[in-house]
Amino acid sequence: MSEGFNLSRTSLPLPLPLLLPKDTRKVKAKSVLNFLGPAFIVSVAYIDPGNFATNISGGSVFNYSLVWVILWSNLMAMFLQSMSAKLGIATGHNLPEMCSKIFSRKTNWFFWIEAEFAAMATDLAEFLGGTLGLYLLFRIPMIYAGLLTGILTFLIVYMEKYGQRVVEWIIGTLVVVITIGYTIELFLAKPDWAQAGIHTLIPSLPNGKAVFIAVGMLGATVMPHVIYLHSQLVQARNKKDCNDEQKRKHLRMARIDIAIAMNIAFIVNAAMVIVAAAVFFRNGMVVDTIEQAHKSLEPLLGTLSSGVFGIALLASGLSSSAVGTMAGQTIMKGFVGLTIPINIRRLITMTPALIIIALGINPMNALIISQVVLSFALPFAIVPMLLITSRKDLMGSLVNKPLTKIVGWIITCLIVGLNAVLLYLTFTCKI
Repeated sequence: MSEGFNLSRTSLPLPLPLLLPKDTRKVKAKSVLNFLGPAFIVSVAYIDPGNFATNISGGSVFNYSLVWVILWSNLMAMFLQSMSAKLGIATGHNLPEMCSKIFSRKTNWFFWIEAEFAAMATDLAEFLGGTLGLYLLFRIPMIYAGLLTGILTFLIVYMEKYGQRVVEWIIGTLVVVITIGYTIELFLAKPDWAQAGIHTLIPSLPNGKAVFIAVGMLGATVMPHVIYLHSQLVQARNKKDCNDEQKRKHLRMARIDIAIAMNIAFIVNAAMVIVAAAVFFRNGMVVDTIEQAHKSLEPLLGTLSSGVFGIALLASGLSSSAVGTMAGQTIMKGFVGLTIPINIRRLITMTPALIIIALGINPMNALIISQVVLSFALPFAIVPMLLITSRKDLMGSLVNKPLTKIVGWIITCLIVGLNAVLLYLTFTCKI
């Protein structure tokens, strides 16, 4: 064989998958699939009804200008969820349980109280989304739609009895419904893809109001309940007495899971902004509520579009309500070790949302209040997580490296600062 065809000496390496035996590639693909699931449950928090309202408002007012906010929010979310997963894999415990081990009992009672309020505030927003979805699709009165949302959420979470993978499949299916829904919306809206691409990569804030909306989009994206929850969800894949190499493999697989799920969430969120820009901004319409968006889509894009929007909203509300309820269970048991029956724990986190709906309080006002509560709660999830994951005696070989610590604290300061701005804008009635 001539030297030019000697594979051992050529300067053009073959792609790695082609160098692996077929059976080996199958094993690797199967290994990845076995670890997919937890991040898909978590990703629901990033495409919940609150994101619908904020993203649609941003696109209708500022065209494609704020798509970049979705990209950067997603990158920060991927980092924080990876940190949460790493904590669960390295320690064999979830974040609330680790807090109970290293902080004082008084501190943990404080953490538990604020985390419960955060879980209830999350459920409030998600229940409102599911209720609105049922109302918009079937014209079911709000109070009955709220009760039905509660029953459906309870059924989804109850399926955890048959294993976490069952819940992962159910919520994963709902995520697929949301994704397909907005893919159809994109097809019908016919956006300016060049402009959408430019504004995804190049940050821009046209004026002061754009800053307000951008802060709202980012401030409502990263939520404390899924930071707590992700460290619990990875336990289903943890093996007893696993060594450092097995933990590192689990973390690699978890990061693949996070990358796939979070990028799907990015696509859906970006699609919300792009559709709003292509439909509402192009027609000179400013949309401030989810209900208004649903009503406005039909005359502009047809019945199919408004129906698909309602289905996506319902899927978002049901799936995110289930995730919020699961997070409430993790929080209640982890911080202070309360042994309340599981069905009672689920009911506690659902009740405030049902009360709000029964009282007929404006859904958008309730959504703003819930975001304020979440803004207060976020640092109490992120800061303990960074402190724990930076301790070698707790994390072993998966302890944070210096660069990870720096990036983590920069992201923390940025999120806390932006949430402070969101609080200011909320209390001064500027959003």
